[in-house]
Amino acid sequence: MAKLFLVRHGQSLWNLENRFTGWQDIDITDAGIEEAKRAAVILKKEKIDIAFTSALIRAQHTLTIILDEIGKPNIPVIIDKALNERSYGELEGLNKAETALKYGDEQVHAWRRSYDVVPPGGESLKDTYNRVIPYFEATIAPLLKEGQNVLIVAHGNSLRSLIMYLEHLSPEEILEREIATGIPVTYIFDEHFHVSRRDT
Repeated sequence: MAKLFLVRHGQSLWNLENRFTGWQDIDITDAGIEEAKRAAVILKKEKIDIAFTSALIRAQHTLTIILDEIGKPNIPVIIDKALNERSYGELEGLNKAETALKYGDEQVHAWRRSYDVVPPGGESLKDTYNRVIPYFEATIAPLLKEGQNVLIVAHGNSLRSLIMYLEHLSPEEILEREIATGIPVTYIFDEHFHVSRRDT
């Protein structure tokens, strides 16, 4: 039975500063490094055949730390922008609290926590889903069906899209799902490629 491991990158500098990050290439903090190391402790006993990550440094750095810590720095790593965080467009770099003062709490909440409302120049979660899932189906799912164990280190909203797909969640249900940084979520698939178990 194949396993899929999902890890949200460790805390980034703009996570710490409460800024919209999106596609901005911001690295992880010292706390983020420690989160990556904690993820590695959980994953150390697992067999991992191949890893995927986004085109953004915070996810790549987290993955590198995990692979080094578990003693598997040479497994194949595929980097693709299909796994990037949701783009927040013109909001990227702005402090979330200051943005709420400017546009109102209700508008900012709609941009952050709705399924299909698009921030100025950015992507909705629906847009992110429509980017991530075709890539998963074409590139990652075939490996899982072959029995390979796959690690994906990515971002809150790209992983939220995958979780929505894997667990058949509604738009309302997925918006309630929080994904902690640096804590692996494991999906185990049966021979028919159905999720037979989920471990957090």
